[in-house]
Amino acid sequence: MVYVLNMNGQPLMPCKEAKARKLLKNHCAKPVKKEPFTIQLLFDCENQVQNITLGIDAGSKHIGLSATTEQKELYAADVELRNNVVELLSTRKQYRRARRSKLRYRAPRFYNRVHSKNKGWLAPSIEQKISTHLRVVCDVYKILPVSKIIVETASFDIQRIENPDISGKEYQQGSQLSFWNVREYVLWKDNHECQCCHGKSKDNILNVHHIESRKTGGDSPNNLITLCRYCHDKYHKGKIEMDLKRRLSLRDAAFMGTMRWSFYHRLKEKFPDVSMTYGYITKNTRIQYGLPKTHYTDARCISGNLLAEPLGYYFFQKKVRCHNRQIHKINIQKGGKRKRNQAKYLVKGFRLFDKVRYKNQIGFVLGRRASGYFDIRTLNGEVIHRSALYKKLELIDTRKALLTERRQAVLLMALNVSIPA
Repeated sequence: MVYVLNMNGQPLMPCKEAKARKLLKNHCAKPVKKEPFTIQLLFDCENQVQNITLGIDAGSKHIGLSATTEQKELYAADVELRNNVVELLSTRKQYRRARRSKLRYRAPRFYNRVHSKNKGWLAPSIEQKISTHLRVVCDVYKILPVSKIIVETASFDIQRIENPDISGKEYQQGSQLSFWNVREYVLWKDNHECQCCHGKSKDNILNVHHIESRKTGGDSPNNLITLCRYCHDKYHKGKIEMDLKRRLSLRDAAFMGTMRWSFYHRLKEKFPDVSMTYGYITKNTRIQYGLPKTHYTDARCISGNLLAEPLGYYFFQKKVRCHNRQIHKINIQKGGKRKRNQAKYLVKGFRLFDKVRYKNQIGFVLGRRASGYFDIRTLNGEVIHRSALYKKLELIDTRKALLTERRQAVLLMALNVSIPA
């Protein structure tokens, strides 16, 4: 599939590769982007578009994206976020304290902190994840005429737990669906780990067990506990014993973190038609249709077009730093000198994270040496060559803040997961 822009740069409906190849051959279009491959028309045309829904599986480590129509999936992506910002800031804090410890006369200046000036200030580790969420959504808007956005903001609905009689479109789909909301909360509270064997049974299928009978204790979250299928079956057969007591009343919990809510509100300010859903609805839909547990599959469930033809592949993207601001390494060498942590801008014509081809294999430059030998790997860490000579490398694309790699999608579920009663 090839994405198409009109003469003014506005997105149109994508076309097949054969048609795009014909347009490029006849000089009726020009390529504007390599990954995902996008062309721009050089002639006027009718801007006929369809209704496209973009499903977003927001998260702290990964983002799932899926743009679908009623007939076909047009885009799927799995974005891996940065999780080393806190560590880098802690290292910088260590350096600053070491320098300022020599200046005893310098008075503290707490009132110059940014968070004391701005009421809406967020931590840098959260802010960069929100900006990455917004960026990947804007990137989809640049290649597809998206008409609606649905984002998953939480795994469960706290309001639904507190008031089971709440009415609304989401809650008019049967009593079993409401239990999934509570079940997802209990799994999260127990860190998705069996509270009996703590993972020793190697059974990945988790069930929610009633400590007291359902007639006595009901489906209250403090009457539920997470057990793996192996321990659950053994307990009901009387082969193992567990000292289970009903837990104390739960404290007020809002699993919805600051990052996802801020992202949702910024989306509503930037785009016209934005709505939200919950993770327990997504999970119920995914298992009902027998789909695998992936981020882009969850995003497809969020979009609501489950009967659409799947794309067959997805774009795996990894967020990397834009600049290396650390000048010296942490360890001090002999003589009290620190080794520089920054390399040259270009080493033999290549930068860090450049996309290259080495012996018909495509990878990224993840390590450079001044002698001209580079470490080439894929985004999942697979080593192509640890010391490839620069003369044997072919530059495909210069480095970006989001490294993109096309991968084959998983369309079938590997395990038959049973839905607990």
